[in-house]
Formats: sequence, structure tokens, C-alpha cells
Amino acid sequence: MAEVSPPVERKESGSGEANLLDEVSAKSGAPRPHPPLRSSGGQPEQEGARPRGAAMPRQAYAAIDLGTNNCRLLIARPHGVNFVVIDAFSRVVRLGEGLAQTGRLSDEAMDRALGALKVCAEKLRKRNVHLARSVATEACRRAVNGADFIERVKQETGIHLDVITAKEEARLAVLGCHILLESGEGPAMIFDIGGGSTELVLIESGPAVPRILDWQSVPYGVVSLSETCGSEGDDDASRAARYKEMRRLVRESFADFAERIAPARGSGKIVDMRLLGTSGTVTTLASLHLDLPQYDRRAVDGLIVPASSMRDISARLSTMSPQQRSELPCIGRERADLVVAGCAILETILDIWPADRLGVADRGIREGILRSLMAAGGHAGHATTSSQARAVIKQLGRA
Repeated sequence: MAEVSPPVERKESGSGEANLLDEVSAKSGAPRPHPPLRSSGGQPEQEGARPRGAAMPRQAYAAIDLGTNNCRLLIARPHGVNFVVIDAFSRVVRLGEGLAQTGRLSDEAMDRALGALKVCAEKLRKRNVHLARSVATEACRRAVNGADFIERVKQETGIHLDVITAKEEARLAVLGCHILLESGEGPAMIFDIGGGSTELVLIESGPAVPRILDWQSVPYGVVSLSETCGSEGDDDASRAARYKEMRRLVRESFADFAERIAPARGSGKIVDMRLLGTSGTVTTLASLHLDLPQYDRRAVDGLIVPASSMRDISARLSTMSPQQRSELPCIGRERADLVVAGCAILETILDIWPADRLGVADRGIREGILRSLMAAGGHAGHATTSSQARAVIKQLGRA
């Protein structure tokens, strides 16, 4: 996904969302500050509009998400029941490059990730960060040298990376983006297409926070699926065959989950099937749907797109050469070789949950981390009663 200006959170009603925050914190343990996190004297950047005369809280919170393909950072300060982002960073690092073939993180990939994390560490040092949490996902979960890399990051940057489970990854993604889900009755689906894995979460909307009914993570993301299926051919027939194989692998991986949720999909109780996606794939395809000359988060985040349009764009991209895709706005060279795998995963998700519309979220794990940090840090805007939190923990623990 293209690097964009720091996002501004939408205002939300109610305080029930903090129940899910408490649940995430309870599962992952108390967050910890990164050493050193003292301000180096740099002046804060412009933080956006706020009420005249209102004091901006001095405490800042940070979230780092080191994925299989990207390294992303958000630094924010609480603002009522929301937060205002004061710094952001995103870089494609392809940490999982070659992992599908070797089972290891390559030296080149680790060097790229370390370079990005050093930028993150410098940004942390320039802010008055009260609490920070940094997570690593599928690439570090799968790699035999993942633990060695985590230790190297700690020694060279001071950043403590927590390798989170797929279940927590799914929860954080839901926590970060569920407010963009269309209102409605009955179950809905939220998904996150990553670099090394894809998470599908079946949820039921509640008066405050969604209840997780079922979930599944498979080890196919845009990087891992691309590498598993090998390089692209030079003609339409070979590209079509590769795309068909991608669809087959993802479909078979989600087969058990699709069978489990079939009663919810076919119960007849769902008038409008709701679907929300957070990933570079959906934001890129949404940009193509809007025919944007360059990526614009404000136009994409929260957009509702006809599923038929996303399928049409996916079919078109799957037959193009990498060079043709790289010349399209909002794809470029960085995504030209990976977007086809994302399209295959997205189309398979639309088969499993055939909604007429798709909600698009340019937010996810980092925002989920920030909300859980602010709740754990005792910020008043995110506090709820412990009885409410325990109730939600019991519900989500069954998923």
C-alpha cells in the first residue's frame, strides 16, 4: 500500500469498544515501554484540528506492525474516545521473501526490515511515548531463524518484537477496523489479507463491540502464495493456469471454515451480507475502482465497493503482465508481482461469503494495538467496567 498522510480517526459513539480492548490486553499480557523512549527535544508536528483551547495530552502511544511484506508504525495521542496520529511510517520490506522455499528469513530480507525498524526507533525517540507495542506476524512465526532475528532487532534497535499468534492477529485487525462495518443484522465477515497469512473472522454485531463467532487463519498471503505458485508465465494461458492454482490452494485451505459457517450464510436470516476487508489488496483495488491517479486514503478508507467491480478488476489484473500492472496508478513496481495473489485470495473470500458489497478499511492491526494500549494505559476515554470486559472475554474465548 502506498505511503500516505497519517490517518485521522473517525468519531465513535459509546464506550463498549473498550471491552474488546481489555480482551486483547488480557490475552497478550501487559504492554511495555520501549527503552529508550524519552523525547530528544524535537518539536511535535502539526496534529490536526482540535477544539480551541483544548489541551493536547502529553502522553503518546506507538504501535509497530512488522508483517511479511510491510513494516508500519503509528504514533498517536488520546483525544476523547479517539486518538490523533502524530507520526506514521510505512515501508515495503518483504521480510518473508524466499521463506516459502527455504523456511528461513534471508539475510537481505532481515537487513531491509532492520533498516525500517531503525527508522521507527528514531521516531520513537523523538516522541514522548508513554507505551509502545511492536508485533511481528506470520514470517517470524514460520521462520526457523525467527527467534534469532527478534533478538537481533532488540540488540540493534532496542525494539522488543512480540511474535503474536494468528488468533491475536485476527482480533487486533477486527479491533482496528470494525467501526467501518456497515450496520445491519446478523453475522458479518471481516478479513485481513497479509503478506504471509490471511485471516477470516465471522462476527456478530452487538450494541457495543462485535462478538467473534468463528475465525480461521491460513498461511497464504500475497507473498507466500506468490512464491508457492512460482513465477508468472509469459502468455495468457500460463498466467490463467497460475491464477487458477492460487484460487484452488486458498479455497482448499479455507474449506473447513467455509463448511463451519455455511449455516450462518445459508440461514436465510441475512438480508444484506456484510463484508469488510483490511489489506493492501482491497485498498489498491478500491483505488482502481475509483480510477484514482494516485493513492488517497481519505477517498478509500470507509468506501463501499460493489463486489462485482472487485471481481472484474481482479480478473483483468490476473491476465496482465507484471509490466502492464506496474504501469497502473496505485500499483507500481512494488505491488505488480503481488497483487495477483491478493486478487485470488479476495475472489475466494467472495465465494465463501458472497456479499454484494465490500467495505474497505485502510486501518487494522496498528489501530487495534493503539486502542488496547490506551485502554491498558488507563486513558479515561477508553475505560469500561471490569464486569463488561469479563463478559466479552468469555465470549471471545469460545471462538
